[in-house]
Amino acid sequence: MTRAADGRTGRRADRTALAVLLLLSAYPSIRLSAQDTLPAGFGTLKRDDIVVRFATDQLEIQVLPLAEYVIRLLAPDTYRSLEQLLKTKGREISGAAQRAGVERPTLVMVTFFGLLPQARFSPEDVNVTSRGRLFRPVGIVPLSPRWSSYQLEAHEQAVAIYLFEDGISFREGMTVSYQGLANDSWTGVLPTLDRERARVTARSSLQPKP
Repeated sequence: MTRAADGRTGRRADRTALAVLLLLSAYPSIRLSAQDTLPAGFGTLKRDDIVVRFATDQLEIQVLPLAEYVIRLLAPDTYRSLEQLLKTKGREISGAAQRAGVERPTLVMVTFFGLLPQARFSPEDVNVTSRGRLFRPVGIVPLSPRWSSYQLEAHEQAVAIYLFEDGISFREGMTVSYQGLANDSWTGVLPTLDRERARVTARSSLQPKP
């Protein structure tokens, strides 16, 4: 290869690297990390296997962590649908993160289900305690048209993506709380995640190398 060709190749590589850096700066919620090394497409878990669920007298609340090293353990269709959702809402998530001044937000999907007619819910009252620290939501990206009404009919649901500051660990026990109620069932989910992680690694290792 000539020196001129080397120069052109180097400039193209520089432009590519610059484009990636610009993308990451424009969308601060998008980051490459060692946590994303688990191969996708080999999980078998269902959402119900890993969701934190508890109820008040009016509502059922479901909390689903959206960390890559968690959702990559879900069945391929479920994983792809969540990934597509995060891409579709990427601009809104990034905007909420910028407004909160959080560079690498922790994302969680929260769902409120109405158990009774005119059930009221308070989005800001969903908190997470991890490693002895209380995390309150710093941003919320609604996914349901009725979210802003703060009210649900029986069997109706409202869903949103919550942003928390970096620091929540889904690799160890955590507690989700809402208006005086607390649920630490995530601790019981951890063995399921560990077993599935080992199975995913084993399944992917059996795939023929390109």
